[in-house]
Amino acid sequence: MSARPSDGGRRRRGPKTAPPASRDVNYRQLRNPFPQMEVFPADQIADMHETALRTLEELGVKTLLPEARRIFAQGGARVDEDSEMVFIGRDMVEAAVASAPKSINCRAGARHRDFTLELGSLVFQPGAGAPNATDLERGRRPATGQDYLEFLKLTHHFDVFQMISPQVEPQDVPTHLRHYFTTQAQMELTDKFPFFFSRGTPQVMDCFEMLSIARGLSDEDFRANPHCYTIINTNSPRTLDIPMAQGLIDFARHGQMSIITPFTLMGAMAPITVAGAITLSHAEALAALTLTQLTNPGAPVCYGTFTSNVDMKSGAPAFGTPSHFQASLAAGQLARHLGLPWRSAAGSAANINDVQAANENQFGLWGCLMAGATVIIHSAGWLEGGLTVSFEKMICDAEVLNMVAELCAGAQAGPDEIGFDTALAEVEPSGHFFATSQTMERYNTAFYQPHLHDYANFGTWTERGAVDANQRATGVWKDILANFKPPSDGTTHLDALEGFIARRTAEGGAPPES
Repeated sequence: MSARPSDGGRRRRGPKTAPPASRDVNYRQLRNPFPQMEVFPADQIADMHETALRTLEELGVKTLLPEARRIFAQGGARVDEDSEMVFIGRDMVEAAVASAPKSINCRAGARHRDFTLELGSLVFQPGAGAPNATDLERGRRPATGQDYLEFLKLTHHFDVFQMISPQVEPQDVPTHLRHYFTTQAQMELTDKFPFFFSRGTPQVMDCFEMLSIARGLSDEDFRANPHCYTIINTNSPRTLDIPMAQGLIDFARHGQMSIITPFTLMGAMAPITVAGAITLSHAEALAALTLTQLTNPGAPVCYGTFTSNVDMKSGAPAFGTPSHFQASLAAGQLARHLGLPWRSAAGSAANINDVQAANENQFGLWGCLMAGATVIIHSAGWLEGGLTVSFEKMICDAEVLNMVAELCAGAQAGPDEIGFDTALAEVEPSGHFFATSQTMERYNTAFYQPHLHDYANFGTWTERGAVDANQRATGVWKDILANFKPPSDGTTHLDALEGFIARRTAEGGAPPES
C-alpha cells in the first residue's frame, strides 16, 4: 500500500523538502538527564557525614609530608609530630567546603573543548593508570610509549571523552623523563583537557611550564583558570602520603584542579559495609579538600570516590558489583550534601574483553549515572581491575558512552516531532512511514549511527564473514589510528616546547618523589 494517500482531502502530500542534512552531534558539554537515586535516607547520610567529621577530629589522618602538617597546624588543626597524625576540627572542614568552588570552568586547548564541572554536568574519561596494554593482534604486554600515543589518539577521536586520562604507563620511558613524553604528546596530539601526575614538585612544575609554553599562557593566564588536572589518591585507611599531599598543595597554589579520590575496597582497606566504606572515603576526601583550601582558598577541587568490594574468597578487587553500584549512589548523596562536583568510576575485573567485562563496566557506569556523578573515570577500556587497558574494550565501551550521550540531548515533543501533517496524516491505515515528509527530512539525522554495532541480519552477517564485535573493534581502532590527524588549533608553540624538553633532559630531568 502507498505510504501517501491520494484522496485530495485532509490528508495531502507534504511539501518537497531539501536534501537531508548530515548528522551533527556535540558530545562535548553534556548534562546528566537521569533522576538521581538514593541508597540511604537523608538522616543516615547526615549521620555518615557527622561520623566522618568525628573521625577527622578524634582519630585523625596520618600525614607524611611535613609541609602539609605545617599548613594544617597553621589552619588550626592539632598536629602530633611524633606520630605524624593530624586532627582536623569540623569548623576547618566546614570552612573549606564553603570556600571550594561549586562550579569549575575547565579550559582546554581549544575553546570548543572547554567544559564546566558542577552538579548536573557529565564528563567521561577512559580507563587510566594501567601498567599493561592489550589488543587482539599484539596480545597483553607491558605498556609502551607507542601504546600511550595510540590510546591518546583514540581518546581524542571520540568526542564523548572530554578529558585526557592517565591511560597507560609508558614503561619504556624512564621515570625521570616520562612526564616530558606524556605532556608533549598531549600538547601535540589533542586539544582536550590534559592530565598531569602528582609525582613531586619538580615534575609538576615542569608540566605546568610545558603547558604554558605550548599554549602561550602567561603566569597570570595560567593561574586564572584550571588548564589541567591531577588525581589524588589517599592511602586508605586515613593516610595521606608525601607525593599526594605535595600534589594537592602544588595544584592548589597554582589554581589547577585536583580530583580527590580515596580508593577504598570494602573488606580490605575499608569497612566491609557500604556505609562504613563510604564514611571512611568521605572523611579522607574532606581531609584532602581541607588541605587544598588552607593552601589557597577557592582552589578548584573535585570531590571523589572509588569504592567497591573485594572478592572475599581471593582478596582480589571486584568491580561492577551491586556493592560498587550502591557505593556510587551513597557517594553521590554525600557530594550533593556538600554541593560539590564529584568523580566516580566504572571499570571491570575481567581478564579479557568478554561479556563479563561488558556487564561489569555497564553496571558500574549506570551506578555512576544514577548517582549523578560529574566525572566518570575508567568508563572505557579498563580490565583486570586496572592492570590493563584494552584497545578493543575501549572501542566497545565508547559505543555505549556515545549512546548515553545521545540520551543527554533529550527528546523533543513539539509539533514538528509529533508530525500530524508531515507523518500521521500522510499515511493510510496499514501503510508505512518510510516516505513521509517527516521521514525524508530526518532519515539521515534521526538515529544514532554506531561505529561498532552491526544491525545486519544473520544471513548478511554470515556472508560478511561472521565477524564478532571484538574482532570488529580491532578494525575500528586500527582505522582511527591510520587516519588520525592532530588538531590544528590549541597549540602553536611546539618548537619552544621541544627546546624546553631538550634543556631539561640535558639537565637530568626530574625523578619522581616518593
